[in-house]
Parts: sequence; structure tokens; C-alpha cells
Amino acid sequence: MEKVIRNTIILGLIFSEICLIACNFTNSHFKQSKLKTEIESNFDTATFAGGCFWCVEAIFTELKGVKNVQSGYTGGNTPNPSYEEVCSGKTGHAEAIQIVFDSQFVSFTDLLEVFWQTHDPTTLNRQGEDVGTQYRSAVFYHNEIQKIEAENFKNKLIANKIFENEIVTQIVKADVFYKAENYHQNYYSINSSKPYCALVIKPKLDKFRKQFKDKIK
Repeated sequence: MEKVIRNTIILGLIFSEICLIACNFTNSHFKQSKLKTEIESNFDTATFAGGCFWCVEAIFTELKGVKNVQSGYTGGNTPNPSYEEVCSGKTGHAEAIQIVFDSQFVSFTDLLEVFWQTHDPTTLNRQGEDVGTQYRSAVFYHNEIQKIEAENFKNKLIANKIFENEIVTQIVKADVFYKAENYHQNYYSINSSKPYCALVIKPKLDKFRKQFKDKIK
């Protein structure tokens, strides 16, 4: 009888310990999930086109608060276009980048400032020697707040005559964004010694680093 009572007590203690561990695990998992949700709620998306996406990607990748940058195609009519199709100018797509950013560290207005100051928004369908509708300047807004901020920023640039020529940057609603082929991703960081990177991207990147030194990672 004593043996049965002793075993019952032991089993009870073991069960209580298991319940305590399970409860602690559940609370910990809940706190982690809640924290993850709170962090993710600060994330937002921005999409810009400003010439060759290799250049634009290289710049925004270095900006504080930017968590991810993808090169791709958007604004056209052809589904799942290839690089060659976009380069033909027949798809209607622009070479663009899509940014995931943490609004606690960088605002959409900050992104707009970098965007308009790191390419020429006055040349229609052209950036330097890159010519074609795929190289147009555009802000693809994801909500009405982004639309208003982009339009206000553009109007201020015009009012203050920041650029001598007319700003031709389009402000249009974001459409499907097609991620570009893998070899286009992180292109500058992987191919910095190649001629286009050294002659075109590096000077833009150097200018950005100097002008926005307090905003780079």
C-alpha cells in the first residue's frame, strides 16, 4: 500500500513538472510570436525604377533600415518576362527594384529623397547611355499614403527648381512585380570589377555615400 501511495505521489510530481514546462514553453512561444508580429508590422514595401536596376539596387542596399532589395520588372503587360524580352522594349515593363524597409529606421520620404537624388529624373526613358522605356523613372506606390508623399515630394522639387529641366518621373500604382533572374540579384556586389560596374555604378555609389553618409549602414 505504501508503495502504491509513493508511486502515486511521484507520478503526480512528474505530471506537475511536465505541466509547468509546457506552460513556460507556451508563454515563451507566445511572447516570441508577438514580438515577431510587432517587428514585422514595421516593415513596408517600396518600388522604384530609375534606370538600370543594377545601379538602383546597389544604392538602396546600403541604406539604413532597408532589409531586402530585389531587382525585377514591373509596370508592363507581359507576364513573367525574361531580361531579353524586357530589353526589347516591347513588354512595357521597367527595370525596377522592390524594397522591404523598416519604417522605424527609414521613412518612405527618406527613400524618395535618395531615389530622386541618385538618378536623373529629367531624361525621358533614359539614364546615361541606357536608352529605352525599360529605363524610365517611376515611383510605383503601394497605397494612397505613398502616392500623396511621392506627389508632394515631386511638387516640392519642382517648386524649388532643384532640377533645371522638367521632372518626367511617373507616379503610378504598383502592379505585379516579377523578380529578375538570379544572376541580376546583388549584381554589383558580385561583379564590382566588371566594366559597367566600375565605370557606371561605382561613381553613382561613391556620390551616394558622400551625400548620404549619415544614412548608410
